[in-house]
Amino acid sequence: MSNLGIILQGQPMDLLSTIVPFLLIIVVFYFLILRPQQKRAKERTKLLEGVKKGDKIITAGGLHGTVEGLEDKTVLIKIADNVKVKIEKTGIATIVGLTETLEKK
Repeated sequence: MSNLGIILQGQPMDLLSTIVPFLLIIVVFYFLILRPQQKRAKERTKLLEGVKKGDKIITAGGLHGTVEGLEDKTVLIKIADNVKVKIEKTGIATIVGLTETLEKK
């Protein structure tokens, strides 16, 4: 009986010492991966909501153009004289004037 009592008393500490490293890994994973990703997603959403007529943009495909019209999910951009293209807002990579002002700060 005395050996059984010693074995059972040691199990809660073993369980605790096993769980703590996993909890630390989860916390580190959250702060190094998930949180920065959420921050970038918020910045991207703010960028896409801030697009307005006249902004110079670069699309994800590399097209440079000027915003001529806006709808809920699409943007009409002028890429050359008499050439306008309708793209999804999610296809916008950067707003040229906005990135230049952010780089100066």
